[in-house]
Amino acid sequence: MAKKTLPTSRLLLSITSFSIFFLIISSFFLFHSVISPFIPSSIFKQFVVESEPINYKKIDDLSGNKACDPNTALLRVYMYDMPPEFHFGLLDWKPSQNQIWPDVSDLKDVPRYPGGLNLQHSIEYWLTLDLLSSKIKKIVRPCSVIRVKKPSQADFIFVPFFASLSYNRHSEVLAEENVSLNQKLQVKLVEFLMSRPEWIKSGGKDHIIVAHHPNSLSYVIKELGSARFVLADFGRYAAATANLDKDVIAPYHHLVTSISNNNSAPFDKRPTLAYFQGAIFRKDGGAIRQELYYLLKDEKDVHFTFGTTAKGGRRLASHGMGSSKFCLNIAGDTPSSNRLFDAIVSHCVPVIISDNIELPYEDVLDYSEFSVFVLASDAVKPGFLVNLLREIDVDEWTKMWERLKEVAIHFEYQYPSQTGDAVDMIWQAFARKQQSAVKMKRRQRRYRLP
Repeated sequence: MAKKTLPTSRLLLSITSFSIFFLIISSFFLFHSVISPFIPSSIFKQFVVESEPINYKKIDDLSGNKACDPNTALLRVYMYDMPPEFHFGLLDWKPSQNQIWPDVSDLKDVPRYPGGLNLQHSIEYWLTLDLLSSKIKKIVRPCSVIRVKKPSQADFIFVPFFASLSYNRHSEVLAEENVSLNQKLQVKLVEFLMSRPEWIKSGGKDHIIVAHHPNSLSYVIKELGSARFVLADFGRYAAATANLDKDVIAPYHHLVTSISNNNSAPFDKRPTLAYFQGAIFRKDGGAIRQELYYLLKDEKDVHFTFGTTAKGGRRLASHGMGSSKFCLNIAGDTPSSNRLFDAIVSHCVPVIISDNIELPYEDVLDYSEFSVFVLASDAVKPGFLVNLLREIDVDEWTKMWERLKEVAIHFEYQYPSQTGDAVDMIWQAFARKQQSAVKMKRRQRRYRLP
């Protein structure tokens, strides 16, 4: 009787490897076939390949490129050489002895900003990087702002304190301490500024401080109220502290991945009428979210659910917005949220239901060209919102969609900065405030009425 031959270990390994490969491929196509009835293939492609939406561009060696001429720049800005504990030290950057700033001429040396929810208020980081790079010849960037060496040469003085990051990462009071590191840094910031001759000379009126997170600088913001702030909105501040005359509203850094114009789904490839995913039960002005939830949750072509950025939530939101015609931006604990800017870079027409919201660059950008404004009192009328959106036909929607693709660049933070991106637009906003003798006013908005 012949002996049975046993398979070799190499053969077993080959069979196992092939089986695993076949299982992965099968799972991929099964997943695609399950979701494809609901999500366009262009959006599915993004879902698979795109990752954390932090934008660092390649820096080419352009040593022959001329540095920005201070005489042609819109703004000349002096930046304090503050100790690293106020800025990049909060990113765990370790400077060498007597080093204040990282080398930003090479991307591999630029300290990275943490992702997740931290990212939405990272404006301080991008503006600081832009000023640091303004004298580096090989970096191609707009000439809207140039960093100058002397305060006497400057239109504004920039205070490089990463206030939002300080709040997000260091608000907890450690067991062996009486106050948080965040509070300590705010106190030290005031001491630093009040001792500076530049602050004493102007009373702080020419100083720019970024406080984009609504809780950042909470201990000292009244003391620094004469300065010019970069904010998300005015929701938590007295009018004397924050207002359109002196301050700039900056967009949140979006959390979803931007959709390219070529991959943006048109009207008939977006099966969902309206999309909202986020915290539903909010206080104060955000109570409207709960009312709208009960009005809309059973509408067959409306997605209105609770959601977070955890456990793939950001990716699912990218997916949902990219396959929806309209995205609801509803007031929460504050008038603004990153949801509006997620919608813009997803080319999902924003429906703004937040009566007290302030919008970035609204003096030069007409949001009515790519958004729908609805008063909160009208939005909660049974049937009004859904009927309004269904009455917007493909031609009107497509016109707004095309405009979204044009303006999306204005809401992108990246390094190095590029013409017309969020960093460039913020500097241009300060230039307009410096040049204009006219009091700034909110643009007259076109609300959709019953």
